[in-house]
Amino acid sequence: MYAIVEIAGQQLKVQKDRYFYVNRLEGDPGAGLTFDRVLLVDNGGEISVGIPTISGATISAQILEHLKGEKVIVFKKKEEKGYRKKNGHRQSLTKILIQDITL
Repeated sequence: MYAIVEIAGQQLKVQKDRYFYVNRLEGDPGAGLTFDRVLLVDNGGEISVGIPTISGATISAQILEHLKGEKVIVFKKKEEKGYRKKNGHRQSLTKILIQDITL
């Protein structure tokens, strides 16, 4: 069984008892979350598609930890001008565990 759900502006394909990294969410580690923007559910070959969401379907999850992603280097350069600019960015992420998918 899997579902496609919108979490923090991203659409993710989630399954029970798996963990995912999403953009930083509010809450302390160990806190429970409920997502109700479920777009699609596949229950053993029986597919339910929402218009735009499935009413009554929820995803329950638990926050495992808050962390930062890999560093991304942003380098800008203009050849003849002698312009160089180097920046780095690390995205703030939250690791969540999907506990249950209910219809």
